Amino acid sequence: MSYQVLARKWRPRTFKELVGQVHVLQALINALDSGRLHHAYLFTGTRGVGKTTIARILAKCLNCETGVTSEPCGQCSACQEIDEGRFVDLIEVDAASRTKVEDTRELLDNVQYAPTCGRFKIYLIDEVHMLSQHSFNALLKTLEEPPPHVKFLLATTDPQKLPITILSRCLQFSLKNMSPEKVVGHLQDVLDKEGIPYESSALWQLGRAADGSMRDALSLTDQAIAFCDNTITEQGVSAMLGTIDRSQVLNVVSALATGDASNVLSTVAGLAEHGPDYASVLADMLSVLHRVAIAQAVPDAVDNSQGDRENVLSLARQMTAEDVQLYYQSGLIGRRDLPLSPDPRTGFEVVMLRMLAFRPDGVPVAPVQPLQQGRASAGQMDSSPAVSQPEQSEREEPEPAVRMAQEVPEPVQQEPVQQESAPSPLVDPDAFNALAAESIEQESSLQESVVLGEPAIVAPEPESVQPEPEVAVTLPEVVAPELPVTPETTMQENVAPEPAAEEILPPSTERLPLSALTPDSWIAVFQELPLAGVTRTIASYCLLEAVDGHRLTMVLDQNHDTLYNDTHRLRMEAALSEYFDTSVTLTVTPGVADRETPAAWRERRRQERQQEAVNSIYADERVQTLVSTFSGTILDHTIEPVD
Repeated sequence: MSYQVLARKWRPRTFKELVGQVHVLQALINALDSGRLHHAYLFTGTRGVGKTTIARILAKCLNCETGVTSEPCGQCSACQEIDEGRFVDLIEVDAASRTKVEDTRELLDNVQYAPTCGRFKIYLIDEVHMLSQHSFNALLKTLEEPPPHVKFLLATTDPQKLPITILSRCLQFSLKNMSPEKVVGHLQDVLDKEGIPYESSALWQLGRAADGSMRDALSLTDQAIAFCDNTITEQGVSAMLGTIDRSQVLNVVSALATGDASNVLSTVAGLAEHGPDYASVLADMLSVLHRVAIAQAVPDAVDNSQGDRENVLSLARQMTAEDVQLYYQSGLIGRRDLPLSPDPRTGFEVVMLRMLAFRPDGVPVAPVQPLQQGRASAGQMDSSPAVSQPEQSEREEPEPAVRMAQEVPEPVQQEPVQQESAPSPLVDPDAFNALAAESIEQESSLQESVVLGEPAIVAPEPESVQPEPEVAVTLPEVVAPELPVTPETTMQENVAPEPAAEEILPPSTERLPLSALTPDSWIAVFQELPLAGVTRTIASYCLLEAVDGHRLTMVLDQNHDTLYNDTHRLRMEAALSEYFDTSVTLTVTPGVADRETPAAWRERRRQERQQEAVNSIYADERVQTLVSTFSGTILDHTIEPVD
């Protein structure tokens, strides 16, 4: 007896044998049982999901000798002939090969005749979207009002190509792609009945490779049986498909979770022995990271559709949410840039190392010692003498803002500059350039002297200045009036020297005891907590509600509670315990922030400082002179406060 492929041998013959498509079966079964039969049905979906199979089962239901039923007997002559493809009243038409209008008219000429041996004459037109426009026009009238003994069953993979007039005359059923979980379950049932040994991991590879098509899955299974010599192994299926097993992708992600670069590179080296497509490997990694992120947010939402549920849950426990989000974003960027790398493996390895280099764990949380050192240094700064300022000039200029610098060169003695000379229409260009350069040097020196807290050394103004010899170089007629040369600091003198935006309150030299903690002092305490990253951001939206001994109750602004979880609560508890030097228990509940949170306080101070900076620029006489002279415009968004 000749061999019959699995896709044909195990084609469902009743609705009960069908896998999936419950939404279609429910409608058809109810219609058959209640006798509400339509004259035209349209089944749509990708290849191999059961369109033609459902149509043939429906034909058996309509022509079974036991009567119209949702459960055909399968024993009568009509059922057997339909299964064997020789039922005379089931006319199957391949629209892809009969697209002409003449073929359609010839087909419709026989519609008026009664069925030969069945209850209904059924026209099953496959790939109906391939018909020509004239064929559709010829079909319209018959499809709208067919004889009572005629039923049309249409199937297509591209319903968008069908005229709307055809769609409106049919009951349309859209068949879904099969999930890998359903495909694997059906393959296990088929192989058990066939007596073929298999490895579950190999079936998951076949289920993913089928891409939602049950027929493709059975065809690949036939190929795998032949390739692996009447068995199905994971290694054999990987070699046949030319793909990388998902377990190897999970190994790469597990190596990333350890944070060990040598482990990651050794895993990639083992992966390279299979000659993989690194773009596909990166895509599979993104799929795993996506499932890990879901497992961290809603563990019960992770299904076993990929056959890796336990591995995903294990990775979710090993990795932090920040790591997962960073790895996913880095993978997206790396997949985009991978074609630009000189070698696919090189690009893939760099993407892996980039993930490790920028992982949040690489940024240490601020420990207690640096905070204490910061308080001590702040106290020293407060107790240090004030920075000496040069004496005010006759024009009573405001005090310039002071900039702190780590390395400042020693002040350089300046040459006298004549600033009171009137502009002349005859100017030596070289002398003018030298004067400008000298002014810049003077400005830099004045800034340095202010930073060091020492007065700038400026030579006394000479009693007289020898006039420069005039050179016959004429400037344009319109010459801007000369402005007095001033240090750069005078352009910033009106900007309020407020503390930096990150500093909400000045650090205190003494810690606040836990018993003295109040909702009002929470903002000051928050600034000194050793928190970083997302946890610090979440804490900045918290309000202290109550203090009961060592138990703190906080309210998290409900508009910012999406990323909050127990991991952040534990970090906040550890930071508070470290700050107060005692064990602290924290309870955080989402709610409405009826007071000002640290984040809101910081934003308000930033806006106030920004407005003060803008006002100071508009109030500066020299700025107004420049604006009026050159018809300029002040761009408010370019103004920033001086830190």
